[in-house]
Amino acid sequence: MPPTQAESVIKNIIREIGQECAAHGEIVSETLVAFMVKAVVLDPSNGFNMDRTLMKSDVQKLVKLCVARLLDNKNPSLDTIKMQVYFDMNYTSREEFLEEHHRVLESRLGSVSREITDNRACTKEELESLYRKIVSYVLLRSGLGSPTDIKIVREATAALQSVFPQSELGTFLTLSKKDKERQLKELTMIVTGIRLFNRDCGKGGEGIDDLPAILHEAIPATTQHIDSQLQIAQDQVYRYTAILEKVTKNPLMSKELEPYMLKEALYNVRQYEIFLQIILSDIITCAQEVEIMIKQLGAQLEHLKSTVKSRTAVPTSQVFPIFIALASLWTSFQDETVLISVLSSLTSHLEPFLGTHELLFPDKLMQRLLDDVTVKTDVCRIKEHMEDRVHLTDFRKLEWLFPETIANFEKLLIQYRGFCGYTFATTDGLLLPGNPTIGILKYKENYYTFNTRDAAYSFAENPENYIDIIKGKAKKNAELIQLLELHQQFETLVPYSQVRDVDKHYIKPITKCESSTQTDTHILPPTIVRSYEWNEWELRRKAIKLANLRQKITHSVQTDLSHMRRENCSQVYPSKDASTQSKREGSSRVPRPQIYIAGLRGGRSKTTHGVKVNLTRAVDET
Repeated sequence: MPPTQAESVIKNIIREIGQECAAHGEIVSETLVAFMVKAVVLDPSNGFNMDRTLMKSDVQKLVKLCVARLLDNKNPSLDTIKMQVYFDMNYTSREEFLEEHHRVLESRLGSVSREITDNRACTKEELESLYRKIVSYVLLRSGLGSPTDIKIVREATAALQSVFPQSELGTFLTLSKKDKERQLKELTMIVTGIRLFNRDCGKGGEGIDDLPAILHEAIPATTQHIDSQLQIAQDQVYRYTAILEKVTKNPLMSKELEPYMLKEALYNVRQYEIFLQIILSDIITCAQEVEIMIKQLGAQLEHLKSTVKSRTAVPTSQVFPIFIALASLWTSFQDETVLISVLSSLTSHLEPFLGTHELLFPDKLMQRLLDDVTVKTDVCRIKEHMEDRVHLTDFRKLEWLFPETIANFEKLLIQYRGFCGYTFATTDGLLLPGNPTIGILKYKENYYTFNTRDAAYSFAENPENYIDIIKGKAKKNAELIQLLELHQQFETLVPYSQVRDVDKHYIKPITKCESSTQTDTHILPPTIVRSYEWNEWELRRKAIKLANLRQKITHSVQTDLSHMRRENCSQVYPSKDASTQSKREGSSRVPRPQIYIAGLRGGRSKTTHGVKVNLTRAVDET
């Protein structure tokens, strides 16, 4: 049969079963019907073959069996399945819940945000209307009061005007859509911080609830209520367990109690106990977070007061981050408030699934059954066998672990939710808590605990046999699949919550690790002088080396083969005409000699007498 056709057939079967139940006055969800269909098909006593296509007669038989089981309101097994389906559909982890809560808030504010970011206001009236929408957005996003209360609106408007006056709307409208959304969120946090500070100073805070005080009262009250419910459930579990132990030792008594469905009642209360422990763990986490946040809130307010003091003007770079931190803390307080409310509501909705116990086991019947029976708690059962440990020498081929040898034991996924598999298989479904101190058997990457050492030894002799027995019992009682966490063996019945979280938050425990130790040789910091030499000849060698270096120079050589291996370049300055000029012109000249001789032509006497006349001017006269 093609997958689409098979899916259509299954939907029709679920719809028909739902209609049949509605006709008998019982309204059931499709999830519950789908689970019941798979449970009926898995039960081998019903005779359905998983490898064969369902005929029309098979479908009619399946519908009839499912309707009969869904209408059996006095069966604890049905209540357990309803409880499991309800818890699976309504419970999420803390991180997923807060993520979904924030996503829902964002979707609700989407229309208001779009009205602001898509606005194209131009006139004065349109700008005023836009500013009022921003005030409403701030109030809705912060959750501090109703936007229809005039006092709250006035206070929020005054706080917004101190950081974002109406005159800046023009700049706001020019921003992109993403920038507008970012600025709206930032303005919301700043305004929220201002209003929280005013509330702390006694000058405002209209419509703001005292969430720290509310949580301070709500968490202990919720914890006390769950503790009381958990104590009642555990007392009931211990009584049922004691009676079933007595029945296993007396076969005649088992036939007498068969119509009372004692095992199914035990499974019902055990499942309720496990769910309460999960919820209580989340509430304890909430209490720890709230305690930390209250201290942070007080510190931020004191820091803000010391920053502001009595000054009329404070730089925004100093106070805005503190306002934003205050708003973020207050948002966390709001998240914790919603989470506590949801967990408290979930706890109250689980209680109706225990209604069949008073009808099946009235006080008189319980008193009669508990005659000559010692009721033991889980802690007492574990303490009885604290000294009985598995001897590793008895098992050469199997690996045994102990809590003190595992780095993160709390992360270890114990099979059957920590119950003893051997006891469950050999006593026809009795649930007794396993004791990890006896020894944890690692078999095919799964971990098993046992309530006694004898049970551990017996299970270790043939693990596959007992695993198959437990699987067969789970087919007959489908509620055991989730109670004992057998989803790996029944993949078609994996809860939705585990499908989402598979391999998401699981951290594989460290069962083996390499370790080493080292003793410090030198505790004090070393004071060794690395340059010290004790050998005088080594010192002489270094001295000669330094003396030789002083007479050496660094040089390089280039050959005809290597000078082309790299690029060389040089630069010269081109020649240019140059001239100089003095301040004045000057010249010098040697005087020309002028010498004359007179009397060369002779005279009246026979002897010639010449006269030499020097008419050359002096040098300084030229």
